[in-house]
Amino acid sequence: MSMLAPTPGQTVGPFFGYALPFVGGAELVPAGHPQAIRLHGTVFDGAGLPVPDALIELWQADENGQVPQAEGSRARDGWTFTGFGRTPVDDTGRYSFTTLRPGPADPHRAPFFLLTVFARGLLHRLFTRAYLPMDNDAVTADPLLSTVPEERRSTLFVRPDEHGFVFDIRLQGPEETVFVEYGVH
Repeated sequence: MSMLAPTPGQTVGPFFGYALPFVGGAELVPAGHPQAIRLHGTVFDGAGLPVPDALIELWQADENGQVPQAEGSRARDGWTFTGFGRTPVDDTGRYSFTTLRPGPADPHRAPFFLLTVFARGLLHRLFTRAYLPMDNDAVTADPLLSTVPEERRSTLFVRPDEHGFVFDIRLQGPEETVFVEYGVH
């Protein structure tokens, strides 16, 4: 019987430093774009220490709530908004994207950024959402937010700052970010 080689999901990593980041991956729009904002934060481990070797992907609707359907989501031509970005964190666990403020993709859903986290110690990527500030009616109308216990919802909201929004990701611990599952069970 022959043994198959382990896949990256079965072995110790991270492997993304040389293969997954790409030039311009954190700039969904140019910094000079009139509606450009910054989504940034820090990835923390269970002990509250920054994770220096994570990779963050961002998926989002545009400012009108339209989910981009452009081919070549990694292409940056300066005017086509693809709604996708990818960036590694720096040595202090910080990440930053230059993007647009997303609009709600559906009238009954709150606007959000979808974030995917790849990091050491994770056998599978993690998904979370970073919601923009909203009123309580919008929270209870959102199909996902309404299922999250009220005391945990704060981990899914961005904090405004002078450049856009801050969203810290906590992988474990008392303030652990709520992570969601997508796909087949």
